[in-house]
Amino acid sequence: MTNTLTDTPTPADRAAALTRRDFPAGFVFGVATSSYQIEGAAHEDGRSPSIWDVFCAQPGRISDGSSGAVACDHYHRWEQDLDLIAALGVDAYRFSVAWPRVVPAGRGPVNPAGLDFYERLTDGLLARGVQPHVTLYHWDLPATLQDQGGWTNRDTAYAFAEYSAAVAERLGNRVVSYATLNEPWCSSVLSYEIGEHAPGTRDRAAALSAAHHLLLGHGLAMPEIRRHAPQSQAGIVLNLGPQESASDRPEDILAARQADGRFNRWFLDPLLRGEYPADTWADVGADAPPVQDGDLELIRVPNDFLGVNYYSRGVIGAQGGVLPEGASVTDMGWEIHPQGLTDLMLRLKADYPALPPIYITENGAAFADERSGDRVHDPRRTEFLSTHLNALLNASQAGVDIRGYFAWSLMDNFEWAYGYQKRFGLVYVDYTTQERLLKDSALWYQAFLK
Repeated sequence: MTNTLTDTPTPADRAAALTRRDFPAGFVFGVATSSYQIEGAAHEDGRSPSIWDVFCAQPGRISDGSSGAVACDHYHRWEQDLDLIAALGVDAYRFSVAWPRVVPAGRGPVNPAGLDFYERLTDGLLARGVQPHVTLYHWDLPATLQDQGGWTNRDTAYAFAEYSAAVAERLGNRVVSYATLNEPWCSSVLSYEIGEHAPGTRDRAAALSAAHHLLLGHGLAMPEIRRHAPQSQAGIVLNLGPQESASDRPEDILAARQADGRFNRWFLDPLLRGEYPADTWADVGADAPPVQDGDLELIRVPNDFLGVNYYSRGVIGAQGGVLPEGASVTDMGWEIHPQGLTDLMLRLKADYPALPPIYITENGAAFADERSGDRVHDPRRTEFLSTHLNALLNASQAGVDIRGYFAWSLMDNFEWAYGYQKRFGLVYVDYTTQERLLKDSALWYQAFLK
């Protein structure tokens, strides 16, 4: 509704009135998924177990006791799903490749059947006029490599480069962009220190070692991608968010600075400055990773783009994260704060002169969606998407070079440690029948794109 005192549109009014014409020419709109969350077919066509298959089999790891063994059965239903994507009217689809499908042993022989699937997917998108955007690592490490230390083992970075070369050689320039890694904070800190994700260990030194080797793997993979797909864009995807102090008390300011160092700058600075942040390096002390000569030069390889996954900000006090009074939250308990996306974009532009063009590679929200006949009414998701797109437009108009936006997620799926209890999709999935149903938010996005 409009503000009756000033008769000027509110932020919600402006967001609701958005259309794709408000964005720069050539701006890419898409949807995104990841392999383990949707594919299923965990034991078919030569795929080996991933760390998530192992993790899900451990009692108590997944809140509903489920796994991604079937998920959305996308491996068998991919043509139907590509038709759905095309019907939405999006320009692009971001999907990830499962390393255990392509190189089942982690290193060594390539599995042709695995590459065949992703080639069918790529060609199917192109035939429907949809750009393929590939993520090479969305957390499903071959279990055989975890047996050798996983990302705490430096050799895994070299194995990743070999796997990346195999994918880029097969798919080549048909893929518009290759992202090496998705959210290395999650596949290091959340996985090796906090223990919420596979492999589920709790060791800060291991997490920092894993983070460094992930970044090293990125640096080693980039020239392989460019060698085999010279016309494709190559980059990386980070999950980022402002880490704001809960008050002006010195202890809260310090905690927010430390959180920003671990969450944001620990990954941004090596990639864009060729160094780890000195204050955070001092904070971690003896747990700092084993950086070898030349590593940071490899990690700092120029990127054609930076993918940014934004869900929320952090409000940090000395005792940890806090939720502002009166905050609106998603089903994950995350604060809904579109302004944080604008603030993040402006901060990146101000702090990093070497910043490449940005794609928002994930943005979305989980809500407790319920089906009513043939409709799923999810007005809060529609509002989430529209207000965040408006926040993104504000950053673009302020001079940040933003090239695209991918809504997370195309469909409800396996939400990691939450199993099937959290629904992020624009498309509702009945996990018993595998029926897909456009939610109201999908219909809004479809209309926005027209």
